Amino acid sequence: MDNPEQELNFHELELDDRLLKDIARLGWISPTLVQEKAIPFLLEGKDVLIRARTGSGKTAAFAIPIIQSILSRKGESANRETSVLVMAPSQDLCHQITKVFAELTSSCGALVRVVDLSSKEDRATHRHLLSERPDIIVSTPAKLRTVLTDGTLNVRESLRCVTIDEADLMFSFGFEKDLREVLTHFPPVHQSVLCSATLEEDVESLKKLILHNPVVLKLEEPDLVIGSQLTHYQVEVEEVDKAVVLYTLLKLKLIQGKCIIFVKSVERCYRLKLFLEQFNIRSCILNSELPIKIRCHAVSQFNQGIYDTIIASDELMTDNPERVSKKKAKKVSTKKLLQQSSEAESSVSRGIDFQCVSCVINFDFPSDINSYIHRAGRTARGKNNGSVLSLVANDEVERKREVEEFLQGLAADEGFTMKDFQFNFNEVEAFRYRAKDAWRAITKFSIREARIKELKAEMFNSEKLKSFFEENPRDLQTLRHDRSLHTVRVQEHLGDVPDYLVPPSLRSIVAFTNTRRNKKSSTDWRTARFQRKRASKAENPLLMDGMDYGKKRRV
Repeated sequence: MDNPEQELNFHELELDDRLLKDIARLGWISPTLVQEKAIPFLLEGKDVLIRARTGSGKTAAFAIPIIQSILSRKGESANRETSVLVMAPSQDLCHQITKVFAELTSSCGALVRVVDLSSKEDRATHRHLLSERPDIIVSTPAKLRTVLTDGTLNVRESLRCVTIDEADLMFSFGFEKDLREVLTHFPPVHQSVLCSATLEEDVESLKKLILHNPVVLKLEEPDLVIGSQLTHYQVEVEEVDKAVVLYTLLKLKLIQGKCIIFVKSVERCYRLKLFLEQFNIRSCILNSELPIKIRCHAVSQFNQGIYDTIIASDELMTDNPERVSKKKAKKVSTKKLLQQSSEAESSVSRGIDFQCVSCVINFDFPSDINSYIHRAGRTARGKNNGSVLSLVANDEVERKREVEEFLQGLAADEGFTMKDFQFNFNEVEAFRYRAKDAWRAITKFSIREARIKELKAEMFNSEKLKSFFEENPRDLQTLRHDRSLHTVRVQEHLGDVPDYLVPPSLRSIVAFTNTRRNKKSSTDWRTARFQRKRASKAENPLLMDGMDYGKKRRV
């Protein structure tokens, strides 16, 4: 389908006023291409297979008609029943979908209820949540199979719509058995929706299994944004020099805005964080080992701009779940502590909505073209610009060529090429010595200690203080995920970059950036001090104005 000649607005889609109010509150004026094409078919009750690239608005494309259908039925009957099931391959994606539904129903009061079953609550909690018969249930196939099999949930008479997001992951990700079992509990007649970024063999199998005479929306748009909105760069370096390049880029502020750094494993994730920590470069970690609430909270704070750099591990679970699980099973000593779920988890590059990301850095080049597409899809979302920088080692050159050929095929008319990032090692030779010493200082023992230390801290914060954070949401907002781990000796002088180390061509830029940063830090400190003082006075009106609450400066 080509782009329409004239853009529609949401109010032209004949939606409920309450739904339109929430759409306007989110700042959405006109639907995206996939939303404009899918919503009318879904409102008619047709089965639909939606194929659209990441970041195109697929979640809202199925959420809006679902809510509209429920509101229409509620006008006719006040009975509460579970009429919609939404399945996704990971807890992170389930939480994200639930959040979208919550935002789009905030004006509906208690009329539309949404429940997320993907979290690891016990059966008693699930039984309590489902006893109130929520209108919409969001879950992974494994959790849904559990509540359907033990009779906690029965949808044979009430189910009207089933939606499967990231459908291309379901079979390849090991959910085939769960899906086939879940389908036996559905009524013979219901609406089905599949959403996928690709139309591979697994999606075709799932299509035959769940869809009946579907409308297939295969939008005529490239898998990635092309043109000036998304720029691709590469640097061919030795493996040992990757850390040098990253350290130089971050320390000299050559990368501005929010940044996601992708690595190939959880171990590399912690190694890179410990490396940056030695130079006083703050970063946070995102991987499948961390508790789901902490992962969602970290993404939320990143989207709010509380911190700017995330190191994400893009594990190969989607390629071969059995191989990864067997490999992890060998680590018996830390398995009990590090394992968080018996279910498979999708990689960070899939589905998670990172907002306003200006740059994606492939510290480890992705394993295939699809992985590159999904990593690059974290930036240049909507109408924002973005860039992708890939650090390519000798053994990764062949994979890079395959990706480059694919990208050239997307924009053959424009003569697209992956640009070379101009990086002169001769000008940063002093940085090379610093970076290599810092990289060698990180041992397997320090990585293991860092993993255990952070996991223990996050488990304590998320479980032991759960009730406290519910009563004190302000304290939850102050929880930061980019704190130093301190399992490697940090030399204070490495946090500063003397002028003589800065290349002559960059000294004016670095000096200007440091001036702005120092000015902003001073302002942030004064603002934070004022806010703490005002909050304390609100809790205790008798507090004297002259009392100083800023003795410890936190920049």
